[in-house]
Amino acid sequence: MSSERRVRLFRNGKNQAVRIPREFELPGRDAVMRKEGERLIVEPAPAKSLLEVLATLTPLNESFPEIADLPPRRVKL
Repeated sequence: MSSERRVRLFRNGKNQAVRIPREFELPGRDAVMRKEGERLIVEPAPAKSLLEVLATLTPLNESFPEIADLPPRRVKL
């Protein structure tokens, strides 16, 4: 796999865009882009933390039945 390839820039509405060649495809559906001097860096977005995922969930609005807290059964060993 080569580490460099010339690509063409194009317009997508008011945005400038670039097609990412197959050998440079990123995993997932999100990426992080930043500029360092004249370089434009695109990296896979880090996985969300469990707390971030849980914050997007809606609370359950159902009541759970009472469960009897019975003592454990004796087991013959």
